[in-house]
Amino acid sequence: MSFANLTDVADRLGRPIADPDEIKQVNAWIGDVEAIIRSRIPDLDERIAAGPPTVEIVAMVTTNAVVRKALNPTGKQNERIDDYSYGLTEDAARGDLFLTESEWGMLLPHAGAGGFSTRPGFEPDRRALWPRR
Repeated sequence: MSFANLTDVADRLGRPIADPDEIKQVNAWIGDVEAIIRSRIPDLDERIAAGPPTVEIVAMVTTNAVVRKALNPTGKQNERIDDYSYGLTEDAARGDLFLTESEWGMLLPHAGAGGFSTRPGFEPDRRALWPRR
């Protein structure tokens, strides 16, 4: 099941995608991003069914990664022509398909809970903290 589509990318880019080569390329990138997501979250469909994340969140995250790639496919970081210069942040200039930490957080909203979470009302067994004499 694919979550994002060509229309999602075109809407976020703010322009139509009509060139056949670009259509193939964007569809391939969508598939690649979804493969990246599934490599880290193999049970994605089950997680969506149980919620969160939702299908809309997965589509948004996938589309945002593809849009980043479409806006800078070669990974150019700076451009200078005479006295004009344009620069991109390190992430924007990566030129590859990736998800940001905040996007992974949207896909795995409870992944950080557990090891460092607090449990109200939890009282440790203080006898276990001190060695017996």
